[in-house]
Amino acid sequence: MTALPSDRASFPVLQPGAHTDGAYLNSLPENVFWGRLPCQDDTPRAAVNPGEVITVDTLSHEGVLEDQGREPEEFFGRFGIDRAEVLDDARAVAASGLAHDFWDDGPHVVTGPVAVRGARPGDLLAITVLALTPRVGYGMVSARHGFGALPGEMPVPGVTDPVTTFATAVPGHRAGTGVMAVDRDNPDRGRITFPLSPFLGVMGVATPGSQRLHSVPPGRHGGNIDVNLLGVGSTFYLPVQVPDALAYFGDPHFAQGDGEVALTAFEASLRATVRLDLIPGGATRRPGGTPRPFAETDDLLIPIGMDEDLDEAMKDAVRCALDLLATDYGIERHLAMAYLSAAGDFSVSQVVDATKGVHGKIRKADLREVRR
Repeated sequence: MTALPSDRASFPVLQPGAHTDGAYLNSLPENVFWGRLPCQDDTPRAAVNPGEVITVDTLSHEGVLEDQGREPEEFFGRFGIDRAEVLDDARAVAASGLAHDFWDDGPHVVTGPVAVRGARPGDLLAITVLALTPRVGYGMVSARHGFGALPGEMPVPGVTDPVTTFATAVPGHRAGTGVMAVDRDNPDRGRITFPLSPFLGVMGVATPGSQRLHSVPPGRHGGNIDVNLLGVGSTFYLPVQVPDALAYFGDPHFAQGDGEVALTAFEASLRATVRLDLIPGGATRRPGGTPRPFAETDDLLIPIGMDEDLDEAMKDAVRCALDLLATDYGIERHLAMAYLSAAGDFSVSQVVDATKGVHGKIRKADLREVRR
């Protein structure tokens, strides 16, 4: 699609480098995994104490992948992106010897792991997102390889496969605006605009043993959750599975609609600042002892459900919602079920990650008269 360089100028390129406000981890090859998630046997790339803040660079996989040439300067150049706007870590990862099998591994570049000193299985790790800063002013939406919500139908086989759509970020409201040109060959036809709402699609904790999980399907370890409410101000809760938790971050988005129907959303690199808190024994006090991941914002409780079957993912999300209302608010489950039917909202997070996701939205204001 047609690039808009004058609009992108207000988004300075954040190359990897020293961060002046405390702990920082870049996304150069020595600090990332490609297509796989860190496991218990992996060496931490950084370490913090519970309650401390760390800034982590995350790198979009778009422009780095093999089917796009594994040459980000050349790939983004096709869309009018100057080489000075290409991230050094994108160049480095593409040119590196990092293990990555395009057909067997996931696409995601995952930064970490970060050790949280003293974390133990049975604890809950709370990841609070304090800031998300665009590292570039452009990104991609991709639909290819027969995936997405309409495999075999969209993209049109043999005609528009693969499809990669360029989008640019411009100033607008507080978070900015996304822009897509309607016709790359005829800019006068206009453009589509939509609000940006940055978030990380991948946040998680390491799993036991020496096997690195595939980066695409999410699970109780977190991973590729793709819940678009997990932006600045949100807190994501995960049951710790290995000593020191070994948290990781990736799959940065500038925006994503519920469902993520094309296969990817507006994929673009972000610099994330997060606080890593520990709730000792927080997992064991939840139903089953290994709770489903869940989240919250200032206004919402966000139960999360996952399963390969979308119907089962919905059931999983409702069970998570019941657990939250029963455990944190002492509401009997049959009353909680009635409340959810009257006032709770559930949305499809994504249908493109093999394991499908559903998340709920429970207004905290509805519970203000309930003693916690």
